[in-house]
Amino acid sequence: MFLQTVNQGAKIWEQANEPATLQASPLLSVGLSFLAGCTLAVFGLAMRLRSAKEDPAITWNDSAFSMLSLGTEQSVKEVPKVLGRDKDENCLRRRWEAMLRRGQDKICAAIEECDGEGKFRTDAWVRDGDGGGISRVLAGGKVWEKAGINLSVIYGSMPWETVAAARERQAGYAKNAKPGERLPFFACGLSCVMHPRNPHCPTMHFNYRYFETESGDWWFGGGTDITPAYLNEEDMKHFHGTYKKVCDKHDKGFYSKFKKWADEYFVIKHRGETRGLGGIFFDDLNDRDPMTIFAFSEECLNNVVSSYVPIIEKNKNKAFTEEQKRWQLMRRGRYVEFNLVYDRGTIFGLKTGLGRVESILMTLPEVARWEYDHHPEPNSEEEKVLKCFQTPREWV
Repeated sequence: MFLQTVNQGAKIWEQANEPATLQASPLLSVGLSFLAGCTLAVFGLAMRLRSAKEDPAITWNDSAFSMLSLGTEQSVKEVPKVLGRDKDENCLRRRWEAMLRRGQDKICAAIEECDGEGKFRTDAWVRDGDGGGISRVLAGGKVWEKAGINLSVIYGSMPWETVAAARERQAGYAKNAKPGERLPFFACGLSCVMHPRNPHCPTMHFNYRYFETESGDWWFGGGTDITPAYLNEEDMKHFHGTYKKVCDKHDKGFYSKFKKWADEYFVIKHRGETRGLGGIFFDDLNDRDPMTIFAFSEECLNNVVSSYVPIIEKNKNKAFTEEQKRWQLMRRGRYVEFNLVYDRGTIFGLKTGLGRVESILMTLPEVARWEYDHHPEPNSEEEKVLKCFQTPREWV
């Protein structure tokens, strides 16, 4: 249905010579529930059902996915002080939730200050059997057309089929689980996307998450990436340089490894180009003490503002032409294509129906454009950035 919408939008533009658009609701309805980032955490485990040679973006096991068990959701008027069920404030799960909530508050405050007019709307929800989420969305701002940052705490259980398949990839996984029984899990994540109005201001996305099972298996995942419509090398050096410093502080090998991972993950395969100009991306990270990875993830999250907002402040008042806006909307179209066709969290959420559509599609821009067989002019600024999308490069 969603791909039909994309195709229909493209045809409408060809016939009427107007931008094809996809519209995601400007404000999330009360009780928005599902964080695509946590979906990605659950999906990361379910993805172990595939063989190593299968395409992770398009291959899944329907029966196993449909058997993932989560409680029902309901909206609440007041934001709960704690979404998790743990009573011990010092346990990792409570500390992780608290850290993400601090990050959510800090980033929303910085974005509101930079925007000058837009304000985040907050919706909270809880789930039967504990857990819940906090969705915060800014729409119609002076600087940002749309910005959303969502927190989710999820408790559920997965079927034996998922556990057994995971063991094929990692022998020690759920080693005490017995055939036929379900395996309880916990997932908590914070996910964000921001689409500015000005074509000289890049889109930014991040996601940081933690996943564990009752059997004692655990891992962290996440990353921050940037998607400009136009290339400003100084801006890219600033963004990548910020995360290289964070990575180098924790492990000298992190930046090169996680940048490469981002370059390889955010690829629009049918276009032969990346969604943006990368950043860092990591998954299944459990090769050292969990609090060490916790500290690394926290510092990554704490540097979202310093890596991104200075770029927006520098460019938000720049003049732009109608043609530059048109190009930005075409790049937004590429963003939509990646998210609906390849993004694992989006695919999983839409296919299983485990989350509300409005929240899952929060990552999409309000307006995007498709033009038939479009090619930028030779030696233009548009061609310059397109070449970077086609061939990832080093920035620092």
